[in-house]
Amino acid sequence: MSDIKKVVLAYSGGLDTSVIVRWLQDTYNCEVVTFTADLGQGEEVEPARAKAEALGVKEIYIEDLREEFVRDYVFPMFRANTVYEGEYLLGTSIARPLIAKRLVQIANETGADAISHGATGKGNDQVRFELGAYALKPGVHVIAPWREWDLNSREKLLAYCEERNIPVEMKKGKSPYSMDANLLHISYEGMVLEDPWAEAEEDMWRWSVAPENAPDQPTYIELTYEKGDIVAIDGQAMKAHEVLAHLNKVGGDNGIGRIDIVENRYVGMKSRGCYETPGGTIMLRAHRAIESITLDREVAHLKDSIMPRYAEVIYNGYWWSPEREALQALIDQTQGYVNGTVRLKLYKGNVDVVGRKSDDSLFDEKIATFEEDQGAYDQKDAAGFIKLNALRLRIAAGKGRKL
Repeated sequence: MSDIKKVVLAYSGGLDTSVIVRWLQDTYNCEVVTFTADLGQGEEVEPARAKAEALGVKEIYIEDLREEFVRDYVFPMFRANTVYEGEYLLGTSIARPLIAKRLVQIANETGADAISHGATGKGNDQVRFELGAYALKPGVHVIAPWREWDLNSREKLLAYCEERNIPVEMKKGKSPYSMDANLLHISYEGMVLEDPWAEAEEDMWRWSVAPENAPDQPTYIELTYEKGDIVAIDGQAMKAHEVLAHLNKVGGDNGIGRIDIVENRYVGMKSRGCYETPGGTIMLRAHRAIESITLDREVAHLKDSIMPRYAEVIYNGYWWSPEREALQALIDQTQGYVNGTVRLKLYKGNVDVVGRKSDDSLFDEKIATFEEDQGAYDQKDAAGFIKLNALRLRIAAGKGRKL
């Protein structure tokens, strides 16, 4: 059918990607290399090895990428206080460039002719995987089975498995939702959620308790920052992935991080999804707090103005693009003095900032005080400042212009 002799597949070990292994073997008469990434999804990834072996796969890559994921992707994104459409913390989006990078690297290492993924033709992930792959390996051949085959339902996938003796593990109590998880978040789509009026079922949520069922006493934590990244919690130094795992646990225990949104996909449709991002919710609030005392006003406002564009770049799959690198360089340059400690109170779904301190703080108590400032600020200066800033308004009003 083609010159494709070897394909590297992003492989989860689930139904879809197990079918894809056999479909690639049958359709392209090729060898399949599987790549399974541990991004902290909360499930063992090693069982994927046995499943791949049962499908005749000889080259199997299973890699723990948790630290790289948080250190090199999640943390840089949070330096920008990134939120898509005002709510979404980009948990799925930010994982895709790392997976795309490793797919390309493994293709180079194994001499593969193509890469493949299990993303559908309706979603954003196909765009993210493929934009990343093309940016890193311009001539790469991408095979997207969901855009080629006619196995467009779970029933057809299961029938395909039965016809070809593909083992399918039917877990009791398995969630009916389409889910994606990593250390930053877990997402839910499909089923009852396809009706934007229907409330999500309580037993859907995996990482957090309902806020009303969270403890009646608040939890206090202190986060220490160096150059915009959290390096310690309650004085204990931690690696990047340990920080996020810890915040997920304490946040989830206090009912933090649930959202239910309708977002605009890059491919054009609207999609309703529910997300749990307890650690990320805490990180966003804390990072803004430490920046509030360490960043210059105009620098902070500049960051806020470019954040929506930066969020779109990540959401749409352009992590490996010159515009993201340019934005990142600006963002990272602002973080040199973002050092210090933030104290937070976690209580029934809320994250309250109750303290912040830094040796690099620009907050001057002598100037800001409501008490006697010993001449640190001359209030008479404000009159000229106000008049100069009102000049254009006074001129327009004097000409009889109406607002």
